[in-house]
Amino acid sequence: MYGFQLLHAVYVVERFLEDLIKRHCNFHIAFFEENAELCIPRGLRDTHRPRYLLARTVIKRHLKIHLNSAQPGVKVNTFPSLESSAFRKYLDLTPIHFVMAHDGAAKMGQESSDETSEDDNTSKIILRGMIWWFNNHKQNVVLINSIEFRDSKVFTMIVEGFTLRNKLFLSMARNFEKEMATCRENLEKSVNVDEDFPLPNDMATWAGKLLDVTDEENVSESSYVSLMAIIVMLKDIDTDEHDTSLMSVLLLHNIATRFLPLSQRRFPLIRFDDDSEQLIERVQTHFSFVAQRIMENKAWNSELEEAEVKCDIVDLVDGRLLRVIIQAIGHEAFVEGLPIAVQKEWVSHRNIIRSLTKKDLTMTGSWEPGITSISESSIVSETVPHSLAVLPFSSDIFDKHLECIHLDTDTSVASRLGALKLYRETTHWHNIGKKLNTKLLSSEPAPVYTKWRNPLRMNQFYMREMTAYAASLTGSKGRALDTETITVGPKALVKLVVEKKSKSKKEEVQENKPTAANAKKGTKKAAAGLSRKDKMIADNKAQKGSAESVKVFFAWATIRKSFDLNTDDQDRYLKTMVYLNSLDATKLAYLDGEINTYILHSLLNWWATYCKADKKSEGYHVVALIWTTIRSICTTKSPLNKDMIEHATKVCNLLGITDALSSLTSAGPDSKLSFPFNYPIQTQNLQIGISQTEFQLDHCGPYMDRNLDAKPDPRVSSFVPDGWQREVLDQLDANKSVFVVAPTSAGKTFISFYAMEQVLRADNDGVLVYVAPTKALVNQIAAEVQGRFSKKYSQAGKGVWAIHTRDYRVNNSTGCQILVTVPHILQIMLMSPPNARSWATRVRRIIFDEIHSIGQAEDGIVWEQLLLLAPCPIVALSATVGNPEQFSEWLTETQKASGSDLKMIQHGTRYSDLRKYIYEPPKAFEFSGFGKSYGVGLGLDGLSGFHAYHPVASLVDKTRGLPDDLALEPRDCLSLWKAMIKFQRADYKVPESLNPSKALPSCIRKVDIFAWEKNLKKVLLKWMNDRDSPFDKVIQELSPPEDLVAQESSPSVPTASVGSTGGNIDPLDLEATTLPLLYQLHKRRALPAILFNYDRKACEEIAFTMLAQLVDAENKWKKGPLWNKMMAGYEKYQEVKDKKSRKPAKSSKASKDDDDEGGSKTDRMREESSDGVSIYESFDPQAPLADFSFANPKQLPKAELDEHIRELRRKWISEELLGLLGRGIGVNHAGMNRKYRQCIEMLFRKGFLRVVIATGTLSLGINMPCATVVFSGDSVFLTALNFRQAAGRSGRRGYDLLGNVVFQGISQTRASRLLSSRLPELTGHFPITTTLVLRLFSLLNDSKKAPYAVKAINSLLSQPRLYLGGQSFKEQVLHHLRFSIEYLRRNELLGPRGEPVNFTSVVSHLYYTENSSFAFHALLRAGYFHNLCANIDTNSDEVLQSLMLVLSHLFGRRASRKVDGEEEAEKIKNSPSMVYLDPLPKEADDILRKHNEQTLEVFTTYVKTFAAQHVKNDDRYLPLTKTPVGAATPNKPKAVNGSAVPGAQTQKVDLLPSLPTPQARSPFVALSGLGDKFSTIEDLCSSTREGVFLEAAVIPHLEIHPDETRGPLNSYLLDFFKHGSVRPLEEANGIRKSDVWFVLNDFSLVLATISTSLAQYIGLGDDRDPEMLEVMGSGDAIENDGDEKAAEVVMPESGSNKFEAPKPPPIIRKKKVADDWDVGEDEIAEEEAYHKAEREAGTGGTDAEEFEQLMNVYKAFKKLKSEFDEKFKTIWA
Repeated sequence: MYGFQLLHAVYVVERFLEDLIKRHCNFHIAFFEENAELCIPRGLRDTHRPRYLLARTVIKRHLKIHLNSAQPGVKVNTFPSLESSAFRKYLDLTPIHFVMAHDGAAKMGQESSDETSEDDNTSKIILRGMIWWFNNHKQNVVLINSIEFRDSKVFTMIVEGFTLRNKLFLSMARNFEKEMATCRENLEKSVNVDEDFPLPNDMATWAGKLLDVTDEENVSESSYVSLMAIIVMLKDIDTDEHDTSLMSVLLLHNIATRFLPLSQRRFPLIRFDDDSEQLIERVQTHFSFVAQRIMENKAWNSELEEAEVKCDIVDLVDGRLLRVIIQAIGHEAFVEGLPIAVQKEWVSHRNIIRSLTKKDLTMTGSWEPGITSISESSIVSETVPHSLAVLPFSSDIFDKHLECIHLDTDTSVASRLGALKLYRETTHWHNIGKKLNTKLLSSEPAPVYTKWRNPLRMNQFYMREMTAYAASLTGSKGRALDTETITVGPKALVKLVVEKKSKSKKEEVQENKPTAANAKKGTKKAAAGLSRKDKMIADNKAQKGSAESVKVFFAWATIRKSFDLNTDDQDRYLKTMVYLNSLDATKLAYLDGEINTYILHSLLNWWATYCKADKKSEGYHVVALIWTTIRSICTTKSPLNKDMIEHATKVCNLLGITDALSSLTSAGPDSKLSFPFNYPIQTQNLQIGISQTEFQLDHCGPYMDRNLDAKPDPRVSSFVPDGWQREVLDQLDANKSVFVVAPTSAGKTFISFYAMEQVLRADNDGVLVYVAPTKALVNQIAAEVQGRFSKKYSQAGKGVWAIHTRDYRVNNSTGCQILVTVPHILQIMLMSPPNARSWATRVRRIIFDEIHSIGQAEDGIVWEQLLLLAPCPIVALSATVGNPEQFSEWLTETQKASGSDLKMIQHGTRYSDLRKYIYEPPKAFEFSGFGKSYGVGLGLDGLSGFHAYHPVASLVDKTRGLPDDLALEPRDCLSLWKAMIKFQRADYKVPESLNPSKALPSCIRKVDIFAWEKNLKKVLLKWMNDRDSPFDKVIQELSPPEDLVAQESSPSVPTASVGSTGGNIDPLDLEATTLPLLYQLHKRRALPAILFNYDRKACEEIAFTMLAQLVDAENKWKKGPLWNKMMAGYEKYQEVKDKKSRKPAKSSKASKDDDDEGGSKTDRMREESSDGVSIYESFDPQAPLADFSFANPKQLPKAELDEHIRELRRKWISEELLGLLGRGIGVNHAGMNRKYRQCIEMLFRKGFLRVVIATGTLSLGINMPCATVVFSGDSVFLTALNFRQAAGRSGRRGYDLLGNVVFQGISQTRASRLLSSRLPELTGHFPITTTLVLRLFSLLNDSKKAPYAVKAINSLLSQPRLYLGGQSFKEQVLHHLRFSIEYLRRNELLGPRGEPVNFTSVVSHLYYTENSSFAFHALLRAGYFHNLCANIDTNSDEVLQSLMLVLSHLFGRRASRKVDGEEEAEKIKNSPSMVYLDPLPKEADDILRKHNEQTLEVFTTYVKTFAAQHVKNDDRYLPLTKTPVGAATPNKPKAVNGSAVPGAQTQKVDLLPSLPTPQARSPFVALSGLGDKFSTIEDLCSSTREGVFLEAAVIPHLEIHPDETRGPLNSYLLDFFKHGSVRPLEEANGIRKSDVWFVLNDFSLVLATISTSLAQYIGLGDDRDPEMLEVMGSGDAIENDGDEKAAEVVMPESGSNKFEAPKPPPIIRKKKVADDWDVGEDEIAEEEAYHKAEREAGTGGTDAEEFEQLMNVYKAFKKLKSEFDEKFKTIWA
């Protein structure tokens, strides 16, 4: 109210923007002049309006002038309104992913009064009107008032864009528009524009006058604005001497801001008598109004910018400085006491005013304002807040790292007694409990294992599932995995004799000469020159080979005859290709040339049909197949005869594709083809009619030779590795770490299995850990290991592999050699004290797959901690890292600290290209069955509604540059070159060297394309960076037409299913457009397909809609005559079958030709043939018909499908989902049952399912190769990263030569953004969390300082740069670590020597809930739960309700927005949910507030001590623009113990009551009088001075609801516990239905962890699971129960009746013995006071009493878990 701290406001804005930029947010800033009035807080519109408008103008101008130089990517724009043409043009040119805006909601605790409610409502409607406007234009809006900065991430609420599609929405829109228009009118009427101070008409002239009369070169914009404002005020009003005096002070205070150091401008707030306050208010208001209008004047700004006047407008007004100067002017010596520079400028400015206004400014006169109060100034020099002294702490392992930190240690009696007292170990209660209550200890009996329900049986069940899963997986060539039995010892390397044939053309000619050296092994030629023995061996092999050859050719001849009967060239080609791909290497060696020549014959005749119909352009895909077949013949290792060579050469000549030929030499026996090669009757018209180069580029790209620098390697037998792959193997062989960045389908998978085989062959003890981000990927990798490797062990309990996740295990995780797990579990195992001397020391390598997951918000920190703690070399794999060099640099440093070298290996090209399409659905669609597929060409060109999208057409935003991974296939390069040639100019020429006829060889390979593409992009990038170039024309040329219209159906497409007779289709309705899209893909044989939609509910709805469409169409067809005829035949067949089953028994005598049923076999076959058995043998009238199903029944026996469905029914899978399975459709998202998801993956890989609709979880490395990926609808979660991950599922290596990517329901603009967006840069988290520190001490102490534990800690604390993306600030990290230790000491979780004590285990096991775990501990330690649960036996309902209320405040916290609409309020009112969480009980609230205060004190001291010892820079620069403010701070004496030395500020203005400079707080914030006393953790973190790293997320505190939280907390957990229903959670609480299971399961896991931890703590449990790895949420437990029931049914009865789970070695803990100690007589009183305080705190009771209390707490939590889980089970079972 009284302050006017403009600079503080600018600092807050810059700090916010800096927080965004530090987290790699890319943004522009837009000011809308129509909304200028909204910057004024409620209730202040009349009184302070000019101040806030001035502040807005200052911020706007400051950012426009200074931000561009500091952050060139951030543009500052000003628009008249949302509807202005300027803003429309901006939107057209600038791709936007989010709009960040305020929604008008008030802060918590700021209730609207009668005076402010109208202002609030107006602002709210206008701001939400903006959100509605953006949403209606399909823009997602981020709520700026909900933003939370957590580590390197930004969290907020998102309002997703939409499209008005129905009458109701349109009606609501019209009403909302009217309401907004009314609010704007009211806003304009309420503004009293004060015209008493009009500006001069010619502001440019006045600016010139001022520039002329000022002599000083350093006069800044702030001076000019102040001078001009005072001139206007003096010229246009009659002023008295009081006004003149105050104007003088205004001018003087403006001068002072430039000469006073910022550190000396912390002043108290001085208030004056009422008359003086009114005068100050009036003059400040007038000054603000005039100054704001001056700065908005374009002519004024132009003059100043032309004169290059320095813009320092941010410090135009300092309200507190103004008031202290007013207070000081009464002193005669004040002006004389000012610095000389200030006095000089004051005189100069007075003279300027006098010369331009003929009026004089003076500070002497009759005005003597009366001072009524001075805040923050009980004494002029405020006492420096006291700094906390730390408690004693010593640890030989940690001390050497912390020796650089100098802190005062608390030497008080309480501190010394606390350090010497005997702390309770975590096992303290075990023996106490046994003494007190033996019955209670038996309340947790060891599990009773029966014949059916036991770990071994479950393991067998899971192994059965995993074996089936492994059978569905395939290797790199699409064939089933071959299991290799591993033995310890070196691997037998592959002999490379055969591979030497792969040479240059000249060498091939030499090799083809008939010499013994290169003759085929085993032939007579090879035998020449051999010994007699070797000749005999060679002769035998030759004879054997000859016999094998005859057999192979005979089988081929038989098959070929059936192919010859097929008159359809296309169908014959497809069947021949299937046969060719099914041959093994031995058969292929004989038949490859023969079969390819047969294929060539079929293709030639097929091409002739196109030529005859004069439709060559439609048949070029057939010529492309001829081209690749010729290339196969030229490169085959199979012997070629003269006929093959002759026909291949003739075909090339006939078609004009002779460039496909390379040297062909007959190398086989002089034999003939086994079939006649018939040429078309007319051969003169077979020429392709275009240049060969253009033909290859346009049509043969997917078939081009892909080998880059591939060479045979004896270490790899299954394929020929590329150079980068061999380099990876070299690093693995050298036992080094490697970081591999390569796109999907490039061939990263084999790296992992090579490393696994290394470990398996090395010995029987070494362990390799494979870390995957999702459980789905864990299952897949484990299944692949199962399919690839087997090994025999002599020791019991050993095995090749195991799975270990939170919810289930397969095999022994500590007895296996390959552990496949998720990050959390590996972290627990590495930090487990029992493992520190056993399992952890055996880990030889860790593979981190999808390493970019380190950037995730939730689990990223665990990945980062694992990388820092890794005890061995690592392999890091990813396809999508936006900043690989930076990430590699950080990884290299972390690995070096742990003793390993790391190398990054990058590979930039995919094996198969991706072709992008935008899908436009038909206007109408009527489905009547799929019919037959057609066409074998790659891609979707020519299909109805599919428009190819050139990648370069996506480069509409030049500011983004050219993404490194924007790949072009050959035809893209050709069209780009043509477009550039078309629009080139004399000054923008395309080099002639880029002409494809010159840049490329005659037979083009992919390596040639890569080089050409690179050079094309160089020219394109130059054009892109030059606004005068023809770049925009090129983009326009390559872009699809804006008014996309569905193309006509291809002549070969049956049009019966796409016509005007069907229902009209809404093009934005994904449910309506999906079946038409898939229908087209089916016609082109472009299935299987995965449809990605990032909404779980939408995935299911799309699938169920398709199911209904298929069933309805099938039912409609079944009403027709064809079905009736089929059923009549089937019934006749059944009658005949029944009749035959009733035939009399066979005669005792039968001829040799008679079968078991009597009669000859010939007669039986003739009879069955006449009865039509072959038609109806497998016919099932209940099964879906092929024309109404995506399923491929040929790929899966019906019995196997039925078995899958039976198993899924036992898992409570809905009949709708099972119905989808039967029709070849699957749904896959994280909310699905694990068994169902596995089933979907297996059936998709086997080819039975051909359509899967999934969320992004399926894109993370899952082996589900598909021909087409469809992005089904837009989503805020469809980011550049997710797009690349999902698109990579298409066109996988070994399966497809080309992948299709389709955008469905996504605009062309949005598709452009996805294609042209760069991958996000990986950013890290601050890894040294308080929980990690606690767990490290537990690891060290409980492992008895095992060498592994010591090494892990030393490695972690020796890292030069812990924070990925952060600077190297080791000292600061160590300071933070020391104060984390201090926090743990003060909260009695660590003893003075670093020993874990008291409730350490409880807190450690809740590590995944940080910081909630520490709030829980605060309540537990203070005895709150002891008191609350005292009546659990007598009043359990009330206790549990209170317990749930408290826990809902601690765990699973979700913000909830206050609803404003009547409809939402009524919905909440009628719901059983409370929705908004009630405040904490007072006792719990008091404890948590006290805990927060103590934590704040600890970390305030951290900031002060670190700043005092390490921060030397002068904090006078704004955080983002780095604009300097004020004079530099004079040198000051060194600070001691974190406090400034009194008297250090030497150059003060004596009569200005400056307060001490804060040590921790930023001087920009201190301008408002704030010192080093902070109110909350948020206050500390948001206003800490520059140079100190502090994140609220890593400080163990909890924001107390309601006054510290940003909004009300959602009461969903407490509500569910009360009503046990899902629907209210979705409708009233706003929890998405697809998320309900997860949030409830997470809370159930918390309850399970607390219950089990307490049981262990008080000795009720056993030591079978000390790390609580088997603890899980109720949802996971329900799923495992289903597995157990399934195991009872499917597993055979065998084995012993009793099974006992393996027990890990018990943890042996040793009692500590207190040291002897004496106390001086003079300290006895203090000791007694200390012990009294201990007793009052509840920590000094007897063991028996406290044990009983803990038992009550345990019983309460156990009962709460039981009741919560029961409700959970009821709704989800």
